[in-house]
Amino acid sequence: SMTDAIFTCRKNVLLAKSPSTQIGSVFDATGGGSAPEEQEALLQQWLEAGVGNLPASESVPAVRKVSVTLTSDWLEGSELLMTSLSDLNTSPEATRCADQQHSELNALASLELQDHAVAELAGLPAEETVTVAGSAPWVPVVPQTDHQTAGCAGINVEVLNDDPAVLAWSLACDAEAVPSVLQAQPIQDAIPFYPVPTEVPYHEILWRDWEDLSVQPCVLEHVSKNTPLFEFRVMSYNILAQDLVEQGLDLYVHCHPDILNWNYRLPNLLQEIQHWDPDVLCLQEVQENHYWEQLEPTFKEMGFECFYKRRTGTKTDGCAVCYKHSRFQLISLSPIEYFRPGLDVLNRDNVGLVLLLQPVLPEGLGLEAVSPLCVANTHVLFNPRRGDIKLAQVALLLAEIDKIARTTEGSYYPVILCGDLNSVPDSPLYKFIRNGELSYHGMPAWKVVSGQEDFSQQLYSRKLLAPLWPSSLGVTDKCQYVTLCQPKKLGRREYSRDFLLQFRFCDAACERPPQLVLLEGVTDAKPVASAREHSAVTALLKRHNSLSFLGKQCSGVIQHGLNLTSVYSHFLPQRGCPEVTTMPMGLGATVDYIFYSAEPVESKAGECRAYPCRRLYKDGALKLLGRLSLLSEDVLLMANGLPNPFCSSDHLCLLASFGLEISSL
Repeated sequence: SMTDAIFTCRKNVLLAKSPSTQIGSVFDATGGGSAPEEQEALLQQWLEAGVGNLPASESVPAVRKVSVTLTSDWLEGSELLMTSLSDLNTSPEATRCADQQHSELNALASLELQDHAVAELAGLPAEETVTVAGSAPWVPVVPQTDHQTAGCAGINVEVLNDDPAVLAWSLACDAEAVPSVLQAQPIQDAIPFYPVPTEVPYHEILWRDWEDLSVQPCVLEHVSKNTPLFEFRVMSYNILAQDLVEQGLDLYVHCHPDILNWNYRLPNLLQEIQHWDPDVLCLQEVQENHYWEQLEPTFKEMGFECFYKRRTGTKTDGCAVCYKHSRFQLISLSPIEYFRPGLDVLNRDNVGLVLLLQPVLPEGLGLEAVSPLCVANTHVLFNPRRGDIKLAQVALLLAEIDKIARTTEGSYYPVILCGDLNSVPDSPLYKFIRNGELSYHGMPAWKVVSGQEDFSQQLYSRKLLAPLWPSSLGVTDKCQYVTLCQPKKLGRREYSRDFLLQFRFCDAACERPPQLVLLEGVTDAKPVASAREHSAVTALLKRHNSLSFLGKQCSGVIQHGLNLTSVYSHFLPQRGCPEVTTMPMGLGATVDYIFYSAEPVESKAGECRAYPCRRLYKDGALKLLGRLSLLSEDVLLMANGLPNPFCSSDHLCLLASFGLEISSL
């Protein structure tokens, strides 16, 4: 019968798209009393007879071809796109089968078949294009490319937002990159969820523009001098350790469980990294066993040299820095552990890595030289209440950068600092990195990372007191190691005899040490100062005490001299909203950064600045040439937040292009 034929046709479509037997069992239970062999025979008989033998009630009013495309799951519902045959005549798949299957197209395009097909195919997975072609009644074909789809007139889909970041798979595929038959996804909740085709780039789904910054005046001025640049790309990416996913599943209740599986996420992450092709890769939340077993071997095949530092204690993830060995050579490597026994301000297991790299110039530039590059990567503590720990961890990292990047002349090599700092752009911690100074004494600990959470209503909040860390740590309030900033001694006699004699009548000099043997007439005598000498000592001690008091006042200020500024502006002017790098519990925030060395700009005398405490910078030897734009919170919400079927981390990657000046020897 016609019903059995249509039933078998629909069954064949789904069976051809999935290896599972569950769909077959569903159809066997709902397909009536006919056996599968009878249904196949009826379908063949119906096709051979053609539409001319159909009853009048089942005749085809017009010759049409049905093309069914399902929008992505992250749109509201699975909406069906219908396109007429005349709109798709340019499709090569349709042209090749037009003559051979003309009668089949007429029959399968009947109105009754359309009604049944639409009802059944509404349950198919997203991102598939189904058309009538080939020897089977229904087989998948290549999704149309952008220019092909643009010529179609019958598309009817309700897009939630006209932002280019929200695109259906059918609009994002590249015909040259996608095979002729895509691997279809089974029906959700019926059989296991399969990954989206790896041939379709993630960046074409949630569109991120590449912002060319090489047209800035400082770069154009450099180009006009015909001075070459060593150009390279740097990516920073928190890839979400799988152990952390499984320990905090309540944070990902919005995700289908299958897209949280590591076997699903790994191909997506690797595809994204391979697509953007960075020369330096800084990763956070890298699980140790995944790094050694999967990531490092894969990165080495991609031409990377890799270095990894696991978090201390029982933590199973850490940070990794990889660089293309064809572009850089390693000069030095410094892993950093922030955990210091006995120090409450440094009692967490976070880590960092600092590398000094030498760029490799192309052949033929034998008399040219380029400065080494310092690359740092870290993942700072998350706890919003412990801003004191975050500040101490960053101070340790900056001290290590100061040691690695310092030149023999006392200046610094160019520095790039990447990482997840768990602090928002308006926080004091961010301002400290960018402006080089922070007065923290008396500041509530939570305020150092203001924006994550607001604990201002708490009656007893922890306050930061000076000094933030003890002197035994060996780090000064200028974020430098004490051993590296002590002045060199010119000789044994640092103070003159006359200077030391001024203190011979002070209280400490007049007290007999308890271990000194008492000898009558020798060690029992107490020196007596004249009135003039006593007044001179008193004035000297007063001056010393005042200087000590001033020193104690200034101890609540920490500084650094690296002159770092952010690659990103943290605001999207075209959308009028902040940039977002992560979406914890559906709330967008920026916590990931790429900072780089720049030259401070001195404000002119009498010039009024809108932000008097914000340091201004311009590019120096290290120039920012471009960056990958970030997204806004509303766009990510339309993609069901992070992670989603296309972005397999709860953070977005950051990508920037730099140029280092190449100078003559």
